Amino acid sequence: MSGPTGGRLWGRADQQDYRSRVRGCLLGGAIGDALGAGIEFDSLDAIRAAHGPSGVTDYVPAYGRLGAVTDDTQMTLFTVDGLIRAHVRRDTGAWHPPTDLHAAYRRWYHTQRDWGPDERRQDNGWLARQEWLYARRAPGNACLLGLGDAVMGTVEKPKNPDSKGCGTVMRSAPFGLLVGWDAPLAFQLAVEGAAQTHGHPTGQLAAGAFAAIVHAVVLGDDLDTAVQKALVLLAARPDHEETTAALKQALGAVRQGLPTAERVESLGEGWVAEEALAMGVYCALVAEDMAHGLLLAVNHGGDSDSTGSICGNLLGALHGETALPPAWLAGLEGRATILELADDFAMEMTQGPALHTPAESSPAWLDRYPRG
Repeated sequence: MSGPTGGRLWGRADQQDYRSRVRGCLLGGAIGDALGAGIEFDSLDAIRAAHGPSGVTDYVPAYGRLGAVTDDTQMTLFTVDGLIRAHVRRDTGAWHPPTDLHAAYRRWYHTQRDWGPDERRQDNGWLARQEWLYARRAPGNACLLGLGDAVMGTVEKPKNPDSKGCGTVMRSAPFGLLVGWDAPLAFQLAVEGAAQTHGHPTGQLAAGAFAAIVHAVVLGDDLDTAVQKALVLLAARPDHEETTAALKQALGAVRQGLPTAERVESLGEGWVAEEALAMGVYCALVAEDMAHGLLLAVNHGGDSDSTGSICGNLLGALHGETALPPAWLAGLEGRATILELADDFAMEMTQGPALHTPAESSPAWLDRYPRG
C-alpha cells in the first residue's frame, strides 16, 4: 500500500469546511444507523403497522434506549481510529495502513467479547477506552469470523472468501475522508480493509466505490458527479459488474418518479454490499433534506440501519454538520465520542506535522493514538 501522493495546502476556511464535512459524515452516518436500528429486521408492512403509513419518523427503541447505534457506527469509528494511527505511525518509517486498520478492527472485535476496556493495555489508545462501545449490536458474522484471530486477510488471501455482506460498505466512509490521498488510493485502501472480513470481489469493490463517492463529495463534487467518478474507477477493476450495475440502477431509479419506499425496495434489501450501497446512494440522491433522505433510507424491509448509515454518511459529507437535524443529534448515543473522534481525524489530516514528527511529538496525542 502506497502513501498519499500529493500535498494539500490548508487555509483556515479550508480547514473549517473540511472539519464540518468530517463531522457531518460521521455523525450523519450514526444518526441514520440509529434511525434504522429499531426496525432492522422488520418488513415494510410490519413497520407501517407499528408506526403508521409513513413508517418511523423518529428514533424508536433499540437496545434498551432511543438513539442507539449499531455495529455499523462502532466499526466506522474504529476505521477512523486505524487511519489516524496509521498516519501517526508513519513517523517510525513503517507505512502499511492495512496493518493499522487490522489492529483497529481487532480492537473493535474485543469490544464485542470483553466486558470493558483493559486498562493494562496502554497501546489500545483512546477509542478502545470508551466503555459505551463495549456492547454487541447485532455484529455481522463475517466481521466476527474474519477478525476472530490475529491473521490479517488480504486481497490475495481474504477472509470469508464467498462473503459480500454489507459489513464492508457500512464502515468505509472514512476512507473517502482521506482527501490528501488521490481517489484511487482511497478506493484501494477501502478494498484492502474489506478483504480483512469479506472475500467476495463485490463486497470489496462496493466498499471502494463508497469511499470514492465520499472522497469526491468532500472535495466539492455534487453527488451525481461523484457516483460517475466512482463508476470510472470501478470499470478498471475485474469483477466490477455487480457493483457497477447496482450503482447504475440507483441512478436510473432517480429518473423513474417520486421517491417511495417501494422504489427503494426495488434496489434490494441491503443485506449484501452492492444493494446497501445502491439504496443508500439513491436515497441521498433524491433527498430533499437530511431528514427526508434518512427516513427514506430506513423505511424498507431490509437492512435499515446499514442503508441509513450509508445515506447519512453521504449527506453529512455533502452538506456538513449544520445540515444534521438537531433533535436527532441531541438524542444520539455516543455523540460526544463521535464528535471528538471526528475533530481528531480532521486535525490529524490537516495539522498532523504540528502534532507529531520523528523527532518530537505531543505526548497527549501519542497517548490517544499510540504508534504501537
